[in-house]
Amino acid sequence: MTIKTLPMTDELHAYVVAHGSPPDDVMQDLIEETERSLPGNAQMQVAPEQAAFLSLLTKLVGARQVVEVGTFTGLSSLAMARAVADGGKVICFDISEEFTSVARRYWDRAGVSDRIDLRIGPAAEGLRELPAEPHIDLSFIDADKTGYPTYWEELVPRTRAGGLIVIDNVLRDGRVLDPRDDNDKAIVEFNDIAARDERVEVVMLPIADGLTLARRR
Repeated sequence: MTIKTLPMTDELHAYVVAHGSPPDDVMQDLIEETERSLPGNAQMQVAPEQAAFLSLLTKLVGARQVVEVGTFTGLSSLAMARAVADGGKVICFDISEEFTSVARRYWDRAGVSDRIDLRIGPAAEGLRELPAEPHIDLSFIDADKTGYPTYWEELVPRTRAGGLIVIDNVLRDGRVLDPRDDNDKAIVEFNDIAARDERVEVVMLPIADGLTLARRR
Protein backbone atom coordinates (compact mmCIF):
# COMPACT_ATOMS: atom_id res chain seq x y z
CA MET A 1 0.00 0.00 0.00
CA THR A 2 1.33 3.43 -0.93
CA ILE A 3 1.92 5.68 2.08
CA LYS A 4 0.72 9.17 1.20
CA THR A 5 1.33 10.89 4.54
CA LEU A 6 4.26 13.28 4.30
CA PRO A 7 6.94 13.05 7.01
CA MET A 8 6.89 16.26 9.05
CA THR A 9 10.22 18.05 9.38
CA ASP A 10 10.64 21.08 11.65
CA GLU A 11 10.75 23.33 8.62
CA LEU A 12 7.62 21.84 7.11
CA HIS A 13 5.80 22.06 10.44
CA ALA A 14 6.69 25.75 10.65
CA TYR A 15 5.30 26.22 7.15
CA VAL A 16 2.04 24.46 8.10
CA VAL A 17 1.61 26.59 11.22
CA ALA A 18 2.42 29.78 9.31
CA HIS A 19 -0.36 29.04 6.84
CA GLY A 20 -3.12 28.58 9.39
CA SER A 21 -4.97 31.16 11.47
CA PRO A 22 -2.42 32.50 13.98
CA PRO A 23 -3.07 32.99 17.70
CA ASP A 24 -4.14 36.52 18.58
CA ASP A 25 -2.44 38.63 21.24
CA VAL A 26 -4.36 37.06 24.14
CA MET A 27 -3.54 33.53 23.07
CA GLN A 28 0.06 34.38 22.28
CA ASP A 29 0.52 35.97 25.71
CA LEU A 30 -0.99 32.87 27.33
CA ILE A 31 1.32 30.59 25.38
CA GLU A 32 4.35 32.66 26.34
CA GLU A 33 3.40 32.97 30.03
CA THR A 34 2.86 29.22 30.28
CA GLU A 35 6.25 28.51 28.74
CA ARG A 36 7.95 31.12 30.91
CA SER A 37 6.31 30.47 34.28
CA LEU A 38 5.74 26.71 34.05
CA PRO A 39 8.72 25.41 32.07
CA GLY A 40 8.50 21.97 33.64
CA ASN A 41 4.86 21.56 32.61
CA ALA A 42 4.55 23.68 29.48
CA GLN A 43 4.45 20.57 27.29
CA MET A 44 0.95 19.97 28.68
CA GLN A 45 -0.31 22.98 26.71
CA VAL A 46 -1.90 22.18 23.36
CA ALA A 47 -0.05 23.37 20.27
CA PRO A 48 -1.34 26.62 18.72
CA GLU A 49 -2.52 24.75 15.63
CA GLN A 50 -4.50 22.39 17.86
CA ALA A 51 -6.23 25.35 19.47
CA ALA A 52 -7.15 26.67 16.02
CA PHE A 53 -8.39 23.22 15.01
CA LEU A 54 -10.56 22.91 18.12
CA SER A 55 -12.03 26.35 17.45
CA LEU A 56 -12.89 25.33 13.90
CA LEU A 57 -14.44 22.02 15.00
CA THR A 58 -16.55 23.85 17.59
CA LYS A 59 -17.91 26.12 14.89
CA LEU A 60 -18.44 23.31 12.37
CA VAL A 61 -20.67 21.29 14.70
CA GLY A 62 -22.44 24.41 15.99
CA ALA A 63 -21.51 23.37 19.50
CA ARG A 64 -23.40 24.79 22.45
CA GLN A 65 -22.61 22.09 25.01
CA VAL A 66 -18.85 21.48 25.26
CA VAL A 67 -16.91 19.44 27.81
CA GLU A 68 -13.18 19.56 28.42
CA VAL A 69 -11.33 17.02 30.55
CA GLY A 70 -7.97 18.52 31.47
CA THR A 71 -7.70 22.31 31.24
CA PHE A 72 -4.17 23.21 32.41
CA THR A 73 -3.66 26.95 31.70
CA GLY A 74 -6.67 27.22 29.45
CA LEU A 75 -5.55 27.56 25.83
CA SER A 76 -7.86 24.88 24.43
CA SER A 77 -10.84 25.97 26.53
CA LEU A 78 -10.28 29.58 25.47
CA ALA A 79 -10.32 28.53 21.81
CA MET A 80 -13.53 26.54 22.20
CA ALA A 81 -15.28 29.13 24.38
CA ARG A 82 -14.71 31.78 21.75
CA ALA A 83 -16.25 29.49 19.13
CA VAL A 84 -19.36 28.16 20.90
CA ALA A 85 -22.76 29.12 19.51
CA ASP A 86 -24.78 31.83 21.25
CA GLY A 87 -25.71 30.75 24.73
CA GLY A 88 -23.12 27.97 24.67
CA LYS A 89 -21.09 26.75 27.62
CA VAL A 90 -17.76 24.96 28.08
CA ILE A 91 -17.62 22.78 31.20
CA CYS A 92 -13.99 22.24 32.22
CA PHE A 93 -12.75 19.56 34.57
CA ASP A 94 -9.32 19.87 36.20
CA ILE A 95 -7.70 19.12 39.54
CA SER A 96 -5.26 22.04 39.74
CA GLU A 97 -6.16 25.41 41.22
CA GLU A 98 -2.64 26.62 40.43
CA PHE A 99 -2.71 25.94 36.70
CA THR A 100 -6.31 26.98 36.18
CA SER A 101 -5.72 30.27 38.00
CA VAL A 102 -3.69 31.24 34.93
CA ALA A 103 -6.56 30.10 32.71
CA ARG A 104 -9.06 32.22 34.64
CA ARG A 105 -7.04 35.39 34.06
CA TYR A 106 -6.92 34.84 30.32
CA TRP A 107 -10.59 33.84 30.11
CA ASP A 108 -11.37 37.16 31.81
CA ARG A 109 -9.08 39.06 29.48
CA ALA A 110 -10.70 37.42 26.43
CA GLY A 111 -14.20 38.13 27.74
CA VAL A 112 -15.31 34.48 27.78
CA SER A 113 -15.49 33.74 31.51
CA ASP A 114 -19.28 33.70 31.37
CA ARG A 115 -19.10 30.84 28.85
CA ILE A 116 -16.85 28.62 30.98
CA ASP A 117 -17.84 26.53 34.00
CA LEU A 118 -14.65 25.32 35.69
CA ARG A 119 -15.11 22.40 38.07
CA ILE A 120 -12.15 21.47 40.25
CA GLY A 121 -12.02 17.82 41.27
CA PRO A 122 -11.72 14.32 39.83
CA ALA A 123 -13.06 14.38 36.28
CA ALA A 124 -14.62 10.93 36.40
CA GLU A 125 -16.83 11.96 39.31
CA GLY A 126 -17.71 15.24 37.62
CA LEU A 127 -18.66 13.55 34.35
CA ARG A 128 -20.97 11.17 36.20
CA GLU A 129 -22.83 14.18 37.59
CA LEU A 130 -23.69 15.44 34.09
CA PRO A 131 -27.12 14.60 32.66
CA ALA A 132 -27.15 11.01 31.42
CA GLU A 133 -29.03 11.68 28.18
CA PRO A 134 -27.15 12.50 24.95
CA HIS A 135 -26.64 16.27 25.01
CA ILE A 136 -22.94 17.06 24.51
CA ASP A 137 -21.95 18.50 21.14
CA LEU A 138 -18.16 18.38 21.55
CA SER A 139 -15.73 16.99 24.10
CA PHE A 140 -11.97 17.31 24.37
CA ILE A 141 -9.98 14.82 26.46
CA ASP A 142 -6.45 15.87 27.42
CA ALA A 143 -5.78 14.72 30.96
CA ASP A 144 -4.19 11.79 32.82
CA LYS A 145 -3.68 9.06 30.25
CA THR A 146 -4.67 6.16 32.49
CA GLY A 147 -8.07 7.82 32.90
CA TYR A 148 -8.86 7.95 29.18
CA PRO A 149 -10.94 4.72 29.06
CA THR A 150 -13.05 5.94 31.98
CA TYR A 151 -13.61 9.39 30.49
CA TRP A 152 -14.53 7.77 27.17
CA GLU A 153 -17.13 5.52 28.74
CA GLU A 154 -18.73 8.48 30.51
CA LEU A 155 -18.72 10.76 27.47
CA VAL A 156 -19.80 8.52 24.59
CA PRO A 157 -23.35 7.89 25.86
CA ARG A 158 -23.73 11.58 26.76
CA THR A 159 -22.73 12.73 23.26
CA ARG A 160 -25.54 13.50 20.82
CA ALA A 161 -25.72 11.86 17.41
CA GLY A 162 -23.33 13.75 15.17
CA GLY A 163 -21.40 15.12 18.14
CA LEU A 164 -17.63 14.83 18.41
CA ILE A 165 -15.16 13.57 20.98
CA VAL A 166 -11.59 14.74 20.41
CA ILE A 167 -8.74 12.97 22.22
CA ASP A 168 -5.19 14.29 22.50
CA ASN A 169 -1.80 12.54 22.79
CA VAL A 170 -2.92 9.34 21.09
CA LEU A 171 0.53 8.76 19.55
CA ARG A 172 2.65 9.38 22.67
CA ASP A 173 5.54 10.73 20.63
CA GLY A 174 5.47 7.51 18.62
CA ARG A 175 5.76 5.25 21.66
CA VAL A 176 2.41 3.58 20.92
CA LEU A 177 4.59 1.28 18.78
CA ASP A 178 6.92 0.56 21.71
CA PRO A 179 5.20 1.41 25.01
CA ARG A 180 7.65 2.25 27.79
CA ASP A 181 5.53 3.23 30.79
CA ASP A 182 2.02 2.98 32.19
CA ASN A 183 0.87 6.08 30.32
CA ASP A 184 2.05 4.68 26.99
CA LYS A 185 0.33 1.38 27.71
CA ALA A 186 -2.87 3.16 28.75
CA ILE A 187 -2.98 5.03 25.43
CA VAL A 188 -2.40 1.83 23.46
CA GLU A 189 -5.30 0.26 25.36
CA PHE A 190 -7.49 3.31 24.81
CA ASN A 191 -6.75 3.52 21.09
CA ASP A 192 -7.90 -0.09 20.70
CA ILE A 193 -11.06 0.63 22.71
CA ALA A 194 -11.96 3.62 20.55
CA ALA A 195 -11.23 1.85 17.28
CA ARG A 196 -13.50 -1.07 18.22
CA ASP A 197 -16.39 1.01 19.57
CA GLU A 198 -19.32 0.64 17.17
CA ARG A 199 -21.08 3.65 18.68
CA VAL A 200 -18.69 6.00 16.89
CA GLU A 201 -16.84 6.65 13.65
CA VAL A 202 -13.16 7.21 14.37
CA VAL A 203 -10.22 8.79 12.57
CA MET A 204 -6.75 9.32 14.04
CA LEU A 205 -4.85 12.37 12.77
CA PRO A 206 -1.10 13.01 13.06
CA ILE A 207 -1.58 16.54 14.43
CA ALA A 208 0.90 17.48 17.16
CA ASP A 209 1.12 14.33 19.36
CA GLY A 210 -1.83 12.70 17.61
CA LEU A 211 -5.51 13.57 17.76
CA THR A 212 -8.38 11.11 17.51
CA LEU A 213 -11.74 12.39 16.28
CA ALA A 214 -14.75 10.26 17.13
CA ARG A 215 -18.19 11.09 15.73
CA ARG A 216 -21.17 9.67 17.58
CA ARG A 217 -23.38 7.61 15.29
